[in-house]
Amino acid sequence: MGRFFFRTMASIAELERDIIRERTQAGLAAARARGRKGGRKPTITKGQILEAERLTKAGEMSVTNSRDAVSISRASYYRIVNILV
Repeated sequence: MGRFFFRTMASIAELERDIIRERTQAGLAAARARGRKGGRKPTITKGQILEAERLTKAGEMSVTNSRDAVSISRASYYRIVNILV
């Protein structure tokens, strides 16, 4: 009797999870249809990217000084430089 109860509860939980997933997918599709995009907004501006590109190509400053001048992290700086190069 205990196994029967456990399996019944597990199937109800699985059904509930499937319903939640379907509703989430439908909500995301409706948001996309309205022109909304998900995800985090970029924190690095176009101006910072251009300035980092200029400093990288000029080669007049060290990496630390140039990323401090642009006010971005080391990882963001190298991500930008790899995209530009």
